[in-house]
Amino acid sequence: MVWKRLLAPLLALAVSACSTVAPRPANSEIADACLLLQRNRDWHDALRETARNWGAPMGFQLAVIKQESSFTADARPPRGEAEWFGLVQGDYISSAMGYSQALEGTWKMYQEKTGRWNASRTSFRDASDFIGWYFNTNGQRVGVDQYDYRAHYLIYHEGATGYMKGSWKSKAWLVEVAGRVAAQAARYESQISSCPALKPQKFLGLF
Repeated sequence: MVWKRLLAPLLALAVSACSTVAPRPANSEIADACLLLQRNRDWHDALRETARNWGAPMGFQLAVIKQESSFTADARPPRGEAEWFGLVQGDYISSAMGYSQALEGTWKMYQEKTGRWNASRTSFRDASDFIGWYFNTNGQRVGVDQYDYRAHYLIYHEGATGYMKGSWKSKAWLVEVAGRVAAQAARYESQISSCPALKPQKFLGLF
């Protein structure tokens, strides 16, 4: 129905007026994990918890989020062509959303497998946990090394089945992106490990 298509944007505006999402960090913060996580301590805690629970390195989690959404909480893919002489916006070209750009179906699978039914794709903590779950589940299925960031990103993009079938081999652009993500993950890992402000603080210098 046309009226439903016209009403949807108004409902979205009403919902957005009642909720907020975290602002996107400045480019200077995105370039430096030490600075980024000092200014977003909750993010640091979430990344560390995911790393402990799922084995996904903190730097890899950050690199995936940078590539997928550039740290924009409510990121969505482009829309298709507008309809009704441009009065009605076209549908999004995919159901991907949020920090991790998880597809709706994959997100529902994550919720079912983990029991995190209230998890939101616009929550950094939930997106971090999703990346860790996907990293662990599909990484073990394929059998790639924990620190093979390139392979893990290809799996993240193509799925375990697609990766094993080699669907990525005919996608030169994806192989290039996976290389960039791997390099970024390594940089983030180095920045995090050498950041004094992110190291556990000793109580009165005694422990």
